[in-house]
Amino acid sequence: MKILVLGIGNILFGDEGIGVHLSNLLKLNYAFEGKHQVEIIDGGTMAQVLIPIITSYERVLILDCVSVAQACVGEVYYFDFDNVPEMITWAGSAHEVEMLQTLKLTQLLGDLPPVKIIGIVPEVIGEETAFKLSSEVKKGAVLAEKLAIEYLTQLGVSVRKIDDRDLQEIADFSFRGY
Repeated sequence: MKILVLGIGNILFGDEGIGVHLSNLLKLNYAFEGKHQVEIIDGGTMAQVLIPIITSYERVLILDCVSVAQACVGEVYYFDFDNVPEMITWAGSAHEVEMLQTLKLTQLLGDLPPVKIIGIVPEVIGEETAFKLSSEVKKGAVLAEKLAIEYLTQLGVSVRKIDDRDLQEIADFSFRGY
């Protein structure tokens, strides 16, 4: 089985880049072995450009930030795209709206594989460029990392920890690519 772990977000705006930073954390700190092929991609803010990539996999795990009414910064939500909880609006930034539209369009075309989403509520920083993650999002990222590993293990992927890179360190140098 081909499995895609897709990090979504704008790394220039602090917490908004958490999906990309988490995908890089998984790429740097873990080895994925066994009969299934796991590919980790930084999807950034590309949205619809990702459709041919998404459709070429049998399972997709999306790491992103989400907007949730009455939620606290750092809260983690884990759900199937086919069953998005009503309180999740995805209305915090342009990339989130575009990603939601991308998934809906791919679903309408009948090409969307099963998609799981792990979303963290970000601290919205506006238009200031920042690589610093809020302490609440870093705490939430610990749970998000655990959920991602559990999901891949449930699919039959053998996961082995190979490093212990710090999430903030990864975020600080994410502009270099991993």
